[in-house]
Amino acid sequence: MTFKPFLLFAFVLIPTVLFSQIDEVNPPDYIKTINFRGDTPETQLPILKLGEYVVLEFDALNGDEEDFYYKIEHFNYDWSPSVLIKSEYMEGFDNQRIRDYENSFNTYQIYSHYRLTIPNQFTKGLRVSGNYMLSVYDNDGELVFSRKFMIYEDKTDVGVNIKRSRDVQFIEEKQRVDIVISSKNMQFNNPLQTVKVVIVQNNNLNTAISNLKPQYTIGNQLIYKYDTETSFWGGNEYFYFENKDVRAANTGIQSIDLKDLYHNYLFTNIERANNPYTYNPDINGNYVILNLDAENPSIEADYVWIHFSLKASEALKDKSIHVYGNFNNYAIDDSTKLQYNSQYNIFQNAMLLKQGFYNYKFVVLNKDGLIDEGFIGGNYYQTENNYKVLVYYRDLGARFDKIIGIGEGNSVNISN
Repeated sequence: MTFKPFLLFAFVLIPTVLFSQIDEVNPPDYIKTINFRGDTPETQLPILKLGEYVVLEFDALNGDEEDFYYKIEHFNYDWSPSVLIKSEYMEGFDNQRIRDYENSFNTYQIYSHYRLTIPNQFTKGLRVSGNYMLSVYDNDGELVFSRKFMIYEDKTDVGVNIKRSRDVQFIEEKQRVDIVISSKNMQFNNPLQTVKVVIVQNNNLNTAISNLKPQYTIGNQLIYKYDTETSFWGGNEYFYFENKDVRAANTGIQSIDLKDLYHNYLFTNIERANNPYTYNPDINGNYVILNLDAENPSIEADYVWIHFSLKASEALKDKSIHVYGNFNNYAIDDSTKLQYNSQYNIFQNAMLLKQGFYNYKFVVLNKDGLIDEGFIGGNYYQTENNYKVLVYYRDLGARFDKIIGIGEGNSVNISN
């Protein structure tokens, strides 16, 4: 009888916590090429050191030069809202208009290119590390889209090694991440409760592994040598195309056509799940905006209809197949779905993308809502993947989760 009140409290609490978690909001059709990055031209999952700047860029294709505003919020490790008030995590203020924008130049598709840099004259800096969400609103106060980013402090060394799976059943298909966290000048208090780790494969938060606890503590080191808990499907190398010269057939492009806009038709891809692994250099799902004849690709790169195609087989004809990559933040929706063309026995999709170099792959969306990345491309332990490890820490009595270190590893040198 004494346990009933506790059990009732637990059942009431758990749904509240789950439903309070925040997901990113994807943009409407007229917002394209959301590029969230630090000091590199390649779009990336923005994980920045405390004090560094971050750049958000996007295009509005409606030609209205409308006003957009931004807000920044701080979140806990599990993306539930933080209890910190704005002045505790931000120097200055947000809810400001994005003033830096330019109209496209010498392009068939008219668009306005917006750029937000933080810190700026209004938002002078972020005071603490942790999870953040940047949300963009229109002139009516309606949310247009939101993107996550992370700020870390360099207080720990994070060693990351990529190994083959110990499970014989998946030894040819999975990659395992071993982690060693070494404290520099801080003492871990009760690390089983205060330290949490997140592993991100190829900058894709949708497949991240979280809520990992250290297996061993040796001096000032925390050791993670799990098997199944830190294993990812290896996947396969991404397909890619490049159309930096919109008037010529570049890498991966079979033919071009000019209608209202340029159309680029990619070579038809095939299933690779049952083929031997073949190394094919990629940039792990990312993209870079490029234009061969432009000084400023941000406003001089044009928008092109990219026509994807995948050769159909009997195993695919009843599947929901989507184009997948960081070009739209790994989102799955109606715009990414391929339609079956019975005349040519292929699946097809056309997407409006800005000129550049793009990685993509085809994935299957199962009826249970889960994404199967390996159904078409296969899973291979040899696949070159990038892994980032984020270390969160909330000391006893603290009010928010810090990120106290980041580590990075690559499976190019995978070992047993």
